[in-house]
Amino acid sequence: MAGPHKQHRVVIVGAGFAGFNAARELFRVAGASIEIVVINSTDYFLYLPLMPQVAGGLLEPRHVLVSLPGRLRKMRFVLGTVSHIDLEQKVVHWAGPEGASGQVGYDRLILTAGSVNKLLPVPGVADYAHGFRGIAEAVYLRDHITRQLELAAVATDPEERASRCTFVVVGAGYTGTEVAAQGQSLTTRLGRRMPGLAGQQIRWLLLDTAPRVLPELDPHLSKSADRVLRRRGVEVRTGQSVAQASEDCVQLSTGEKVPTRSLIWCVGVRPDRLAGGLGLETNRGRLVVDEFMAVPGASGAYACGDCAAVPDLTRPGQITGMTAQHAQRQGKQVARNVAASLGIGKAAPYEHHDLGFLVDLGGLSAAANPLRVPLSGLPANVVTRAYHLNAMSGNRMRVFTDWTLNAVTPLEATSLAVVTAESIPLDVNHQRTMD
Repeated sequence: MAGPHKQHRVVIVGAGFAGFNAARELFRVAGASIEIVVINSTDYFLYLPLMPQVAGGLLEPRHVLVSLPGRLRKMRFVLGTVSHIDLEQKVVHWAGPEGASGQVGYDRLILTAGSVNKLLPVPGVADYAHGFRGIAEAVYLRDHITRQLELAAVATDPEERASRCTFVVVGAGYTGTEVAAQGQSLTTRLGRRMPGLAGQQIRWLLLDTAPRVLPELDPHLSKSADRVLRRRGVEVRTGQSVAQASEDCVQLSTGEKVPTRSLIWCVGVRPDRLAGGLGLETNRGRLVVDEFMAVPGASGAYACGDCAAVPDLTRPGQITGMTAQHAQRQGKQVARNVAASLGIGKAAPYEHHDLGFLVDLGGLSAAANPLRVPLSGLPANVVTRAYHLNAMSGNRMRVFTDWTLNAVTPLEATSLAVVTAESIPLDVNHQRTMD
């Protein structure tokens, strides 16, 4: 027990969209009547939707991060990675970043372990592709793109110049489409400032096995995004993917070989392996939960976000998608349900009503369908950026200032070289992103 005023302890594993919002909502609902412990492998909450703009040089990395100790001041924050959960004894074991370890008991557990890169069995991909799930990967990609153009500008071999100026993005969902759009915008601006690249073609290829880009969106918006990308020179290749990768070339599923030093992997994500290692029922790697997000067979345990197969009550028989929008809303609802299980408030099932989706295509271009109203161009861009500023939990003025300065001043891009490729392996067994 934590004392007369803190009779129950709730442990939250992960502080991405689901865990971060669960912690804040739980404190709002229950206040100091319970003890809240948040365990996360980083000391920040990452606003994932703006990561492509970090890679594109529009936003500074720290501006899309929110301090967890700063935002969760009246809760106990533990910097560590959960290594084991004893569901019988209700104990969570964790390991710290410098070798320390510890454990904490709980009365209620909220598991929001998030997701990792989805790695397909394509030869060479694990060795030569770069993922896009964390802030380090966004910083690395920005540096990598800048460095490739700088090296190409002084290369004397035409083939080397062409390969360094070719960028291949695999996956035309939200992330891949935005990465290709922001990356193409970045290389266009950088290329204009490098005399050594005068007349050199800078290629961006966007590949997906789906029949169109952004297959999750309305066909009209998908076509709008496709049109914007092609107009900028992005080679959109639907119905294609990578069959093999090497250090300086990728072979496409069509047999075509594309010389490149840059393979960016945005195929998708899979649930963190922690969810599948509890010995409980899973659905495609996601922990099975009921409509209240309680875990059957695990007393006092709840799960939501990417690691949980939350039933979609608006589509009977289906589960909710692995999106930030779902994770954020599920986090708030699971907090209210946990509080209800402790005698505070009333529990309710999670029922999601789609508010639409937003895709920033760089510059003044975007595609959006807020409240199912299809928008493109400048109106979509205004709605998209307004939504992000409203949804962020901090740094709104810094982000707005970055956007403003980049609109009226020349880009100042340099390769910091502080993140190496070896430190951000694509292999899912080495990488975890809490959600």
